[in-house]
Amino acid sequence: MTSPAVQSDQLDSVPLAVIRCVTSASELSRVVPQSCGLVWNAVRAQQAQAGRHVAIYWDGSIRLEVGVELYGPFADEGEVVRSATPAGLVAWTTHFGPYSGLGAAHDAVRQWCRANKRKLAGPNWEIYGHWQSDWNTNPSQIRTDVYYLLTS
Repeated sequence: MTSPAVQSDQLDSVPLAVIRCVTSASELSRVVPQSCGLVWNAVRAQQAQAGRHVAIYWDGSIRLEVGVELYGPFADEGEVVRSATPAGLVAWTTHFGPYSGLGAAHDAVRQWCRANKRKLAGPNWEIYGHWQSDWNTNPSQIRTDVYYLLTS
């Protein structure tokens, strides 16, 4: 298996609706989808325009924000609040395949940063494609973009 290609880009911040939490690595496979569903319920209730699912990992303690991209107005509703992805220089890659393989994408970005003498600023995030029924039978098509904020 080859490592995914890594690129660097300057990104603008993207508005989000999220749920904030702290969790453990073993709970991520439960917390992320559950939080995405709760955020989508709040977004739908407001008839807000929204995009892909996002999970931001702010630090090593797995201080997490999970939600969706916003394309218009949204008012905080209970635990679902407005936030945004970090802006700035990032290293990123695209992972195709089951979520269980995302570790390789994260490793590829970190290795690229070491090889290119780029320093990680802390936050990293994943943007997930909307689930397609084809993915149930062909999980190799599942797309997840993985981003790491870099220091300038």
